[in-house]
Amino acid sequence: MRADYADFDFIIQPGWNNSAPEHWQSHWQQLLGARRVDNHEWNTPRLEDWLDGLDRAVEASRRPVVVVAHSLGCVTVAHYARRHPHKLAGALLVAPADVERASAPAALQPFAPLPAEALPFPARIVASDTDPFCRPLRSARIASLWQAPLTWLVDGGHINVASGHHQWEEGLAQLDALLDAVSAGRDGARRQA
Repeated sequence: MRADYADFDFIIQPGWNNSAPEHWQSHWQQLLGARRVDNHEWNTPRLEDWLDGLDRAVEASRRPVVVVAHSLGCVTVAHYARRHPHKLAGALLVAPADVERASAPAALQPFAPLPAEALPFPARIVASDTDPFCRPLRSARIASLWQAPLTWLVDGGHINVASGHHQWEEGLAQLDALLDAVSAGRDGARRQA
């Protein structure tokens, strides 16, 4: 089954310091006609501000919402799911940041602890075995806690511009798989109704 992008509203949830114009999230924003979360402060993030920004973007949507998050944005989505378990249709979570690691910058520590509950919507995690901000064992643990399928990118760094991920067209296969899972879940719910 191939999901139709037109069935969804896409929201780009960047991580700390936002995503630059050459970042794959910026390319995908254009490709998908997505809305980017508008946070007041990208450099000194506040969890409440980021949750409010995501909620404003969700509330402005008309169709089922799929969030495409990166790094600290993934943690934001998990916190958001705790508060609003029924507002998102799905989430693609790329290179989640380990905000609990000993070397986590002070700016990220207010996002700890990481939510430890299963996400209440279909999600997929893409992680790298060489991500300096989330070691492989931690990525696997996060995927287990959030009960989301995990795909590994070999030697992918933080899956950002610094690691050579600009348009990252290969990543769209992960988005397609997520949309198929979201669509299958919606079809199953309709058949049960």
